[in-house]
Amino acid sequence: MSAVKDGKKISANDILRFILELWALVIFGYWGLNQNLGIINYALMLLLPIIAAAIWGPFAVPNDPSRSGGAPVPVPGAVRWLLEFLILGAAFWIMYATISVYLGIVFGVLVMIHYVLARERIGWLLGSKSN
Repeated sequence: MSAVKDGKKISANDILRFILELWALVIFGYWGLNQNLGIINYALMLLLPIIAAAIWGPFAVPNDPSRSGGAPVPVPGAVRWLLEFLILGAAFWIMYATISVYLGIVFGVLVMIHYVLARERIGWLLGSKSN
């Protein structure tokens, strides 16, 4: 299953990755909201997803076909993959350890399915260097 937007093919796995990315940001916000720190919880709820997105978003591999192609902060593919893996891994751990074991397992399995389906992209990332 795939769709075409602006001449680029969008696969079901691209949609899954987008959902996992959004889900990870929601997990960070939910975790921040539930820290028993009074009013600071609300700041954490807003700041943790923003910080994660600020760390994650700008670092990209130039000409990554799964993104816009632009790279505000060009990095080697291995660095980009490591950032993705750490963010999704942290979201999995937060969910599994503090929110819901069941939902954590579901999230983790979906991440693994995504990475199996994205093996060509991962191979490309691990073989690419930044300019």
